[in-house]
Amino acid sequence: MTDVLPAIDLDSVVNLADFEPLARERMRGPAYDYVAGGAWDEITLGESVEAWQRYRFVPRVLSDVRSIDLSGSFLGRRFPLPIAVAPMAAQAMAHPGAEAEMLAGAAARGIPFCLSTSSSMTIEDVAAAAPEAERWFQLYVVGGMAYSREMVQRAEAAGFRALVLTVDLPVLGRRERDQRSGFVVPPMPLIDGAGDERTRRYGSLEDQRSQGLTWETVAEIRSWSSLPLVVKGILSPADASLAAEAGVAAIVVSTHGGRQLDRAISSPHALAGVVEAVDGRCEVWVDGGIRRGLDVLTALALGATGVLVGRPFYWALAAGGRAGVERAVDILRDEIELAMALLGVRELGGVSGDLLAG
Repeated sequence: MTDVLPAIDLDSVVNLADFEPLARERMRGPAYDYVAGGAWDEITLGESVEAWQRYRFVPRVLSDVRSIDLSGSFLGRRFPLPIAVAPMAAQAMAHPGAEAEMLAGAAARGIPFCLSTSSSMTIEDVAAAAPEAERWFQLYVVGGMAYSREMVQRAEAAGFRALVLTVDLPVLGRRERDQRSGFVVPPMPLIDGAGDERTRRYGSLEDQRSQGLTWETVAEIRSWSSLPLVVKGILSPADASLAAEAGVAAIVVSTHGGRQLDRAISSPHALAGVVEAVDGRCEVWVDGGIRRGLDVLTALALGATGVLVGRPFYWALAAGGRAGVERAVDILRDEIELAMALLGVRELGGVSGDLLAG
Protein backbone atom coordinates (compact mmCIF):
# COMPACT_ATOMS: atom_id res chain seq x y z
CA MET A 1 0.00 0.00 0.00
CA THR A 2 1.03 3.61 -0.53
CA ASP A 3 1.11 6.38 2.04
CA VAL A 4 -2.22 7.58 3.39
CA LEU A 5 -4.39 9.17 0.70
CA PRO A 6 -7.55 11.22 1.13
CA ALA A 7 -10.68 9.22 1.85
CA ILE A 8 -12.87 8.53 -1.16
CA ASP A 9 -16.47 9.65 -1.36
CA LEU A 10 -17.87 6.37 -2.65
CA ASP A 11 -21.11 8.07 -3.66
CA SER A 12 -19.05 9.86 -6.32
CA VAL A 13 -18.22 6.50 -7.94
CA VAL A 14 -20.73 6.26 -10.77
CA ASN A 15 -19.74 2.99 -12.47
CA LEU A 16 -17.30 0.14 -11.99
CA ALA A 17 -14.70 1.72 -14.26
CA ASP A 18 -14.40 4.62 -11.82
CA PHE A 19 -12.81 2.33 -9.24
CA GLU A 20 -9.72 1.46 -11.27
CA PRO A 21 -7.91 4.83 -11.24
CA LEU A 22 -8.67 5.12 -7.53
CA ALA A 23 -7.15 1.69 -6.94
CA ARG A 24 -4.11 2.52 -9.03
CA GLU A 25 -3.38 5.51 -6.78
CA ARG A 26 -3.46 3.26 -3.73
CA MET A 27 -1.55 0.21 -4.96
CA ARG A 28 2.15 -0.04 -5.60
CA GLY A 29 2.95 0.01 -9.33
CA PRO A 30 4.05 -3.63 -9.73
CA ALA A 31 1.07 -4.84 -7.67
CA TYR A 32 -1.34 -2.85 -9.81
CA ASP A 33 0.24 -4.19 -13.00
CA TYR A 34 0.05 -7.75 -11.68
CA VAL A 35 -3.72 -7.46 -11.23
CA ALA A 36 -4.43 -5.34 -14.30
CA GLY A 37 -2.19 -7.22 -16.69
CA GLY A 38 -2.75 -10.12 -19.02
CA ALA A 39 -0.62 -12.52 -21.04
CA TRP A 40 1.60 -11.83 -24.06
CA ASP A 41 0.14 -8.84 -25.99
CA GLU A 42 -3.00 -8.75 -23.82
CA ILE A 43 -5.26 -9.22 -26.84
CA THR A 44 -7.62 -11.60 -25.06
CA LEU A 45 -7.60 -9.30 -22.03
CA GLY A 46 -8.85 -6.38 -24.10
CA GLU A 47 -11.32 -8.43 -26.11
CA SER A 48 -12.85 -9.81 -22.92
CA VAL A 49 -14.37 -6.40 -22.23
CA GLU A 50 -15.07 -5.40 -25.82
CA ALA A 51 -16.81 -8.65 -26.75
CA TRP A 52 -19.67 -8.07 -24.31
CA GLN A 53 -20.14 -4.58 -25.76
CA ARG A 54 -20.69 -5.90 -29.28
CA TYR A 55 -24.00 -7.56 -28.44
CA ARG A 56 -27.20 -5.64 -29.09
CA PHE A 57 -30.51 -5.92 -27.26
CA VAL A 58 -34.00 -6.16 -28.73
CA PRO A 59 -36.21 -4.79 -25.93
CA ARG A 60 -39.88 -5.56 -25.41
CA VAL A 61 -42.36 -2.82 -24.53
CA LEU A 62 -45.64 -2.40 -22.66
CA SER A 63 -44.61 -4.91 -20.01
CA ASP A 64 -45.56 -4.37 -16.37
CA VAL A 65 -42.18 -3.75 -14.77
CA ARG A 66 -43.35 -2.07 -11.57
CA SER A 67 -41.84 -4.97 -9.60
CA ILE A 68 -38.59 -6.59 -10.71
CA ASP A 69 -37.01 -9.69 -9.19
CA LEU A 70 -33.20 -9.64 -9.48
CA SER A 71 -32.57 -12.89 -7.62
CA GLY A 72 -30.54 -15.64 -9.23
CA SER A 73 -29.23 -19.04 -8.25
CA PHE A 74 -25.92 -20.84 -7.92
CA LEU A 75 -25.83 -24.58 -7.24
CA GLY A 76 -29.55 -24.62 -6.52
CA ARG A 77 -29.44 -21.88 -3.87
CA ARG A 78 -31.08 -18.49 -4.32
CA PHE A 79 -29.17 -15.22 -3.94
CA PRO A 80 -30.22 -11.58 -4.27
CA LEU A 81 -28.27 -11.23 -7.52
CA PRO A 82 -26.89 -13.59 -10.19
CA ILE A 83 -23.31 -12.49 -9.44
CA ALA A 84 -20.47 -13.81 -7.28
CA VAL A 85 -16.96 -12.65 -6.40
CA ALA A 86 -14.43 -14.49 -8.56
CA PRO A 87 -11.32 -16.01 -6.98
CA MET A 88 -8.43 -13.53 -7.05
CA ALA A 89 -4.93 -13.74 -5.66
CA ALA A 90 -3.24 -11.85 -2.84
CA GLN A 91 -5.91 -9.34 -1.91
CA ALA A 92 -3.66 -7.86 0.76
CA MET A 93 -2.06 -5.98 -2.15
CA ALA A 94 -5.34 -4.06 -2.39
CA HIS A 95 -6.28 -3.64 1.27
CA PRO A 96 -4.82 -4.66 4.65
CA GLY A 97 -8.04 -6.57 5.41
CA ALA A 98 -7.42 -8.66 2.31
CA GLU A 99 -9.87 -11.47 1.58
CA ALA A 100 -11.69 -11.00 4.89
CA GLU A 101 -12.59 -7.46 3.86
CA MET A 102 -13.73 -8.61 0.41
CA LEU A 103 -15.82 -11.37 1.97
CA ALA A 104 -17.40 -8.92 4.39
CA GLY A 105 -18.51 -6.70 1.52
CA ALA A 106 -19.90 -9.64 -0.44
CA ALA A 107 -21.67 -11.03 2.61
CA ALA A 108 -23.26 -7.65 3.35
CA ARG A 109 -24.91 -7.79 -0.07
CA GLY A 110 -25.70 -11.51 0.08
CA ILE A 111 -23.57 -12.68 -2.86
CA PRO A 112 -21.14 -15.64 -2.89
CA PHE A 113 -17.40 -15.19 -2.47
CA CYS A 114 -14.76 -17.54 -3.88
CA LEU A 115 -11.42 -17.80 -2.05
CA SER A 116 -8.32 -18.39 -4.15
CA THR A 117 -5.59 -20.88 -3.30
CA SER A 118 -3.32 -17.88 -3.94
CA SER A 119 -4.94 -15.86 -1.16
CA SER A 120 -3.24 -13.64 1.38
CA MET A 121 -5.04 -15.44 4.23
CA THR A 122 -5.59 -18.98 5.38
CA ILE A 123 -8.82 -20.86 4.77
CA GLU A 124 -9.69 -20.80 8.45
CA ASP A 125 -9.03 -17.08 8.97
CA VAL A 126 -11.25 -16.16 6.03
CA ALA A 127 -14.02 -18.43 7.28
CA ALA A 128 -13.87 -16.86 10.73
CA ALA A 129 -14.36 -13.40 9.22
CA ALA A 130 -17.92 -14.20 8.08
CA PRO A 131 -19.00 -17.64 9.32
CA GLU A 132 -22.50 -17.47 7.80
CA ALA A 133 -21.48 -16.13 4.39
CA GLU A 134 -21.65 -18.17 1.19
CA ARG A 135 -18.04 -19.18 0.58
CA TRP A 136 -16.47 -21.33 -2.12
CA PHE A 137 -12.86 -22.52 -2.34
CA GLN A 138 -10.87 -22.35 -5.57
CA LEU A 139 -8.24 -25.07 -5.89
CA TYR A 140 -4.89 -25.17 -7.63
CA VAL A 141 -3.36 -28.61 -7.34
CA VAL A 142 -0.07 -27.62 -5.71
CA GLY A 143 2.35 -29.39 -3.41
CA GLY A 144 1.18 -32.81 -4.58
CA MET A 145 -2.20 -34.50 -4.46
CA ALA A 146 -2.02 -35.20 -0.74
CA TYR A 147 -1.48 -31.52 0.14
CA SER A 148 -4.21 -30.45 -2.28
CA ARG A 149 -6.61 -32.94 -0.75
CA GLU A 150 -5.76 -31.55 2.69
CA MET A 151 -6.67 -28.04 1.52
CA VAL A 152 -10.01 -29.25 0.18
CA GLN A 153 -10.80 -31.02 3.43
CA ARG A 154 -9.84 -27.93 5.43
CA ALA A 155 -12.20 -25.87 3.29
CA GLU A 156 -15.05 -28.30 3.83
CA ALA A 157 -14.42 -28.37 7.57
CA ALA A 158 -14.41 -24.55 7.62
CA GLY A 159 -17.86 -24.36 6.07
CA PHE A 160 -17.06 -23.62 2.44
CA ARG A 161 -19.90 -24.86 0.27
CA ALA A 162 -18.33 -25.54 -3.12
CA LEU A 163 -14.99 -26.53 -4.63
CA VAL A 164 -13.90 -24.62 -7.74
CA LEU A 165 -11.11 -26.45 -9.59
CA THR A 166 -9.12 -24.25 -11.98
CA VAL A 167 -8.13 -26.31 -15.03
CA ASP A 168 -6.57 -23.75 -17.39
CA LEU A 169 -3.23 -23.34 -15.63
CA PRO A 170 -0.95 -26.31 -16.40
CA VAL A 171 1.77 -23.64 -16.60
CA LEU A 172 1.72 -19.89 -16.08
CA GLY A 173 0.99 -17.66 -19.06
CA ARG A 174 3.61 -15.23 -20.27
CA ARG A 175 3.14 -12.19 -18.02
CA GLU A 176 5.36 -9.50 -19.54
CA ARG A 177 4.10 -6.67 -17.33
CA ASP A 178 5.38 -8.60 -14.33
CA GLN A 179 8.75 -9.18 -16.00
CA ARG A 180 9.15 -5.48 -16.71
CA SER A 181 7.97 -4.29 -13.29
CA GLY A 182 10.05 -6.75 -11.29
CA PHE A 183 6.94 -7.90 -9.48
CA VAL A 184 7.66 -10.00 -6.41
CA VAL A 185 4.90 -12.38 -5.40
CA PRO A 186 3.70 -11.53 -1.88
CA PRO A 187 3.15 -14.08 0.87
CA MET A 188 0.43 -16.61 0.05
CA PRO A 189 0.06 -19.00 2.98
CA LEU A 190 -1.61 -21.84 1.10
CA ILE A 191 0.83 -21.71 -1.82
CA ASP A 192 3.79 -21.16 0.49
CA GLY A 193 2.85 -24.28 2.41
CA ALA A 194 3.05 -26.40 -0.72
CA GLY A 195 6.82 -26.80 -0.96
CA ASP A 196 10.29 -25.66 -0.01
CA GLU A 197 11.88 -22.31 -0.84
CA ARG A 198 12.70 -23.37 -4.39
CA THR A 199 9.11 -24.21 -5.25
CA ARG A 200 7.24 -21.54 -3.30
CA ARG A 201 4.54 -19.35 -4.78
CA TYR A 202 4.70 -19.19 -8.58
CA GLY A 203 7.09 -22.11 -8.77
CA SER A 204 4.74 -24.39 -6.90
CA LEU A 205 2.00 -23.69 -9.42
CA GLU A 206 4.09 -25.68 -11.88
CA ASP A 207 2.94 -28.69 -9.87
CA GLN A 208 -0.30 -28.55 -11.84
CA ARG A 209 1.71 -29.69 -14.87
CA SER A 210 3.88 -32.15 -12.96
CA GLN A 211 0.77 -33.79 -11.53
CA GLY A 212 -0.43 -34.56 -15.07
CA LEU A 213 -4.01 -33.55 -14.37
CA THR A 214 -6.56 -35.18 -16.67
CA TRP A 215 -10.30 -35.78 -16.72
CA GLU A 216 -9.63 -38.95 -14.75
CA THR A 217 -8.01 -36.77 -12.07
CA VAL A 218 -11.19 -34.71 -11.86
CA ALA A 219 -13.07 -37.78 -10.66
CA GLU A 220 -10.46 -38.31 -7.94
CA ILE A 221 -10.65 -34.68 -6.79
CA ARG A 222 -14.42 -34.90 -6.73
CA SER A 223 -14.12 -37.82 -4.29
CA TRP A 224 -12.09 -35.79 -1.79
CA SER A 225 -15.15 -34.13 -0.25
CA SER A 226 -18.91 -33.90 -0.38
CA LEU A 227 -18.69 -30.39 -1.84
CA PRO A 228 -20.18 -29.82 -5.29
CA LEU A 229 -17.35 -29.58 -7.83
CA VAL A 230 -17.13 -26.66 -10.23
CA VAL A 231 -14.59 -26.69 -13.07
CA LYS A 232 -13.24 -23.26 -14.01
CA GLY A 233 -11.45 -22.39 -17.23
CA ILE A 234 -13.53 -24.05 -19.96
CA LEU A 235 -13.76 -22.52 -23.45
CA SER A 236 -14.18 -25.58 -25.68
CA PRO A 237 -17.61 -27.20 -26.17
CA ALA A 238 -15.85 -30.58 -26.29
CA ASP A 239 -14.30 -29.95 -22.86
CA ALA A 240 -17.64 -28.71 -21.56
CA SER A 241 -19.25 -31.99 -22.58
CA LEU A 242 -16.47 -33.97 -20.88
CA ALA A 243 -16.93 -31.91 -17.72
CA ALA A 244 -20.65 -32.65 -17.69
CA GLU A 245 -19.94 -36.36 -18.22
CA ALA A 246 -17.54 -36.20 -15.25
CA GLY A 247 -20.44 -35.14 -13.05
CA VAL A 248 -19.41 -31.60 -12.22
CA ALA A 249 -22.06 -29.34 -10.74
CA ALA A 250 -21.08 -26.31 -12.79
CA ILE A 251 -18.65 -25.04 -15.42
CA VAL A 252 -17.08 -21.59 -15.47
CA VAL A 253 -16.45 -20.31 -18.99
CA SER A 254 -13.27 -18.34 -18.42
CA THR A 255 -10.01 -17.13 -19.97
CA HIS A 256 -8.40 -16.73 -16.52
CA GLY A 257 -8.78 -12.98 -16.91
CA GLY A 258 -6.80 -13.04 -20.15
CA ARG A 259 -3.77 -14.08 -18.12
CA GLN A 260 -3.03 -17.49 -19.64
CA LEU A 261 -3.22 -18.13 -23.41
CA ASP A 262 -3.37 -14.89 -25.36
CA ARG A 263 -5.51 -14.86 -28.52
CA ALA A 264 -7.81 -17.42 -26.93
CA ILE A 265 -11.48 -16.99 -27.71
CA SER A 266 -13.17 -14.59 -25.29
CA SER A 267 -15.62 -15.84 -22.69
CA PRO A 268 -18.70 -14.22 -24.29
CA HIS A 269 -17.84 -15.74 -27.66
CA ALA A 270 -17.33 -19.19 -26.11
CA LEU A 271 -20.40 -19.11 -23.88
CA ALA A 272 -23.19 -20.10 -26.28
CA GLY A 273 -21.25 -23.10 -27.59
CA VAL A 274 -20.55 -24.33 -24.07
CA VAL A 275 -24.20 -23.94 -23.07
CA GLU A 276 -25.28 -25.94 -26.09
CA ALA A 277 -22.73 -28.70 -25.43
CA VAL A 278 -23.72 -29.04 -21.78
CA ASP A 279 -27.42 -29.21 -22.68
CA GLY A 280 -28.66 -28.73 -19.13
CA ARG A 281 -26.46 -31.39 -17.54
CA CYS A 282 -24.80 -28.83 -15.23
CA GLU A 283 -24.88 -25.12 -14.55
CA VAL A 284 -22.83 -22.79 -16.73
CA TRP A 285 -21.26 -19.70 -15.19
CA VAL A 286 -19.04 -17.15 -16.90
CA ASP A 287 -16.39 -14.63 -15.98
CA GLY A 288 -14.07 -12.24 -17.77
CA GLY A 289 -14.65 -8.65 -18.80
CA ILE A 290 -17.85 -8.05 -16.85
CA ARG A 291 -17.98 -4.30 -16.29
CA ARG A 292 -21.67 -3.43 -16.54
CA GLY A 293 -25.03 -4.75 -15.48
CA LEU A 294 -25.69 -4.91 -19.22
CA ASP A 295 -22.87 -7.47 -19.48
CA VAL A 296 -24.50 -9.58 -16.78
CA LEU A 297 -27.81 -9.60 -18.64
CA THR A 298 -26.06 -10.41 -21.92
CA ALA A 299 -24.42 -13.41 -20.23
CA LEU A 300 -27.76 -14.64 -18.93
CA ALA A 301 -29.36 -14.15 -22.35
CA LEU A 302 -26.60 -16.32 -23.84
CA GLY A 303 -27.50 -19.09 -21.40
CA ALA A 304 -25.31 -18.55 -18.34
CA THR A 305 -26.76 -19.38 -14.94
CA GLY A 306 -24.64 -16.81 -13.17
CA VAL A 307 -21.68 -14.47 -13.53
CA LEU A 308 -18.40 -14.12 -11.62
CA VAL A 309 -16.86 -10.66 -11.34
CA GLY A 310 -13.16 -10.20 -10.69
CA ARG A 311 -11.04 -7.09 -11.27
CA PRO A 312 -13.80 -4.51 -10.62
CA PHE A 313 -14.26 -5.91 -7.12
CA TYR A 314 -10.49 -5.93 -6.60
CA TRP A 315 -10.33 -2.25 -7.54
CA ALA A 316 -13.31 -1.51 -5.30
CA LEU A 317 -11.54 -3.24 -2.40
CA ALA A 318 -8.43 -1.13 -2.97
CA ALA A 319 -10.45 2.06 -3.22
CA GLY A 320 -12.74 1.62 -0.23
CA GLY A 321 -12.37 -1.72 1.53
CA ARG A 322 -15.59 -3.41 2.49
CA ALA A 323 -17.59 -0.27 1.73
CA GLY A 324 -16.04 -0.12 -1.74
CA VAL A 325 -17.07 -3.69 -2.45
CA GLU A 326 -20.59 -2.97 -1.23
CA ARG A 327 -20.74 0.09 -3.49
CA ALA A 328 -19.59 -1.97 -6.48
CA VAL A 329 -22.32 -4.55 -5.89
CA ASP A 330 -24.88 -1.78 -5.50
CA ILE A 331 -23.86 -0.27 -8.82
CA LEU A 332 -24.25 -3.59 -10.59
CA ARG A 333 -27.60 -4.19 -8.90
CA ASP A 334 -28.93 -0.80 -9.94
CA GLU A 335 -27.71 -1.25 -13.51
CA ILE A 336 -29.28 -4.69 -13.79
CA GLU A 337 -32.61 -3.48 -12.42
CA LEU A 338 -32.72 -0.48 -14.72
CA ALA A 339 -31.80 -2.53 -17.78
CA MET A 340 -34.40 -5.18 -16.98
CA ALA A 341 -37.10 -2.51 -16.83
CA LEU A 342 -35.98 -1.14 -20.19
CA LEU A 343 -35.86 -4.65 -21.66
CA GLY A 344 -39.40 -5.32 -20.45
CA VAL A 345 -38.59 -8.30 -18.21
CA ARG A 346 -39.66 -8.71 -14.59
CA GLU A 347 -37.42 -11.61 -13.52
CA LEU A 348 -34.16 -13.13 -14.62
CA GLY A 349 -35.93 -16.20 -15.95
CA GLY A 350 -37.32 -13.93 -18.65
CA VAL A 351 -33.86 -12.97 -19.87
CA SER A 352 -33.35 -15.15 -22.93
CA GLY A 353 -31.71 -15.17 -26.33
CA ASP A 354 -34.81 -13.53 -27.81
CA LEU A 355 -33.60 -10.28 -26.24
CA LEU A 356 -30.40 -10.30 -28.32
CA ALA A 357 -30.17 -9.36 -31.96
CA GLY A 358 -29.36 -12.36 -34.16
